[in-house]
Amino acid sequence: MPEDQTKSVPPEPLLQMIANLARFHREHEQFYAQAPLRQASELQACSRALKSLAGRWSVIDAGEPAENPFAGAEDLNAPGLVAESGILFMEGEAEPVELQRLKRDVGEIAEDSEQTGIWLAHAMEQAWEAAGFLVAYPALADLLGERHRIIANDWQSAGLLALVAHLLRRSLDVLDRVTFSPAALRADLGSERKTPAYLFSASELLDRAADLLAESATLVRDNERRWRVFGARVRRLRSG
Repeated sequence: MPEDQTKSVPPEPLLQMIANLARFHREHEQFYAQAPLRQASELQACSRALKSLAGRWSVIDAGEPAENPFAGAEDLNAPGLVAESGILFMEGEAEPVELQRLKRDVGEIAEDSEQTGIWLAHAMEQAWEAAGFLVAYPALADLLGERHRIIANDWQSAGLLALVAHLLRRSLDVLDRVTFSPAALRADLGSERKTPAYLFSASELLDRAADLLAESATLVRDNERRWRVFGARVRRLRSG
């Protein structure tokens, strides 16, 4: 290879490091192009459940409690929701365990999103600095935009995940304003009927979080071709 051309190519140790990043970070991102979509689907299911309850409680009048504590509350259970979500209000129970699980799952997704967002933002700060060293090598000049677009996409994804965590935790704050025992719900239905408004608002926060998770996955998936092109160039340089 001519000397001037050799100087345009990164040294072998740097090429080896870039090849490692192009392989393993691409594989890592293949996971994160799908995982947020599964979480978004979970949140949409939670949102549908809350909307079903809110819709039911917006129009139904409070009924009389049944004497059997294991009986389902005719007035409080939304049609079709028990089979879909398992959420069942029974006369002798307080908050259904399925609702407790719903809130716990939302909290776990919030925690996962926050941790992933923090890690990703920190990683992209380092990646941005490292990518700056590639500017010195003309053999990679036409791919600098691709590499920096990968970083920008991931950095934006990190910000979205942080916002997802905020939205989900606020939705839980809203749900905490509701006492989900049959007695408390019937008391609200017979007076100010505030519960449906809280549930609709919580569901809207979940909806927005789900949208942002899907957007995060889209950003990461946009990197797939860029990693492929970048990796192919590095392999050619190493073999040349």
